[in-house]
Amino acid sequence: MAKILIIDDERAIRNTLKEILEFEGYTVEVAENGRIGLERALSSTFDLIFTDIKMPEMDGLEFLNAYHEGMSQQNNEEAPVVVITGHGSVESAVESLKGGAFDFIQKPLDLNRLLVTTKHALDHKQLVQETKVLRKKIGKRNQMIGESAAISRVRAIIDKVAPTEARVLITGPNGTGKEVVAHLLHQQSQRANGPMVEVNCAAIPAELIESELFGHEKGSFTSAVKQRKGKFELADGGTLFMDEIGDMSLSAQAKVLRALQENKITRVGGDRDIPVDVRVVAATNKDIRHEIALGHFREDLYHRLSVIEIDVPPLRERRCDISLLVDHFIEEICSSHALATKRIDNEAVAMLSDMPWTGNIRELHNVVERLIILSDERITANTVRLYCHA
Repeated sequence: MAKILIIDDERAIRNTLKEILEFEGYTVEVAENGRIGLERALSSTFDLIFTDIKMPEMDGLEFLNAYHEGMSQQNNEEAPVVVITGHGSVESAVESLKGGAFDFIQKPLDLNRLLVTTKHALDHKQLVQETKVLRKKIGKRNQMIGESAAISRVRAIIDKVAPTEARVLITGPNGTGKEVVAHLLHQQSQRANGPMVEVNCAAIPAELIESELFGHEKGSFTSAVKQRKGKFELADGGTLFMDEIGDMSLSAQAKVLRALQENKITRVGGDRDIPVDVRVVAATNKDIRHEIALGHFREDLYHRLSVIEIDVPPLRERRCDISLLVDHFIEEICSSHALATKRIDNEAVAMLSDMPWTGNIRELHNVVERLIILSDERITANTVRLYCHA
């Protein structure tokens, strides 16, 4: 159960709060002033802290500032702090919120307000923790694993191009990791704090692609029951990743070209230009020059998109990376399935390295997951023979 610290110089209030919160199942510690409270807050881990504002030796605002500074020096995660203020001391409470307090409650204490604030603060702390875990997982998923010359070249181009505003066209066969390249370009760019919006142009029917990209006005077609923003607007201030752009219709290509030329879009059924600030990163598994020759892709759009072209090599051209990729996938997949990390024999890795991998990294990931699920404590050469089909 959550652990809560109460700091208040009034014994009656300390004890009342302690009894109420303990009755709700929380573990509670108390401190009679800000100095003692700070010592306990920095030497132990709490999920939530209540502190009075007016106290001897160290008041609530001084405690708040010292607590922030102390946790920052320790590089520890802070607990949310709820300030307790007397009637008529709202100005002090507002100052505490500006100083980083989560919320405040007024005396005389209201039981419902106390319990609701406690729940909200603890829910907020859990949400922050889950967000950090999720960001770590996403960061691991978007790693570019490998030390081969081919992948090192790709990594070097990303490092040079990402901080710029240049548009990028990512090419390569299916399953090579083009999406990872797009995410790295965004994460290392000046737009990293902005949105990254993804759209798979091959997965959207031709009659809906324009509405998906540019949005639509209410009543512009039968099912347009309300106004809707498109991907370009949603990506404003960030990056728009257009996957499988080689599958886009010529009419949609013309509108994308206009958006890139003028930094403006018009919603379907609308007559108003909407300015957009978007960096476009596109990807395709097709030979775009061949598509241009066939009349399936606009040459002017190709030149707009391919200021920088990054070709992601197939796995067969970077076989020396397979052992590193296997180790990475084993750790990632075992963690996601809540399994102990399994070991793989060198002979098994050698067998995997010799396979053709027509599905590239995506196929390797699926095979490693299959081996983890179907193997015993170790992944052996015999396991590979049984469950892999070269």
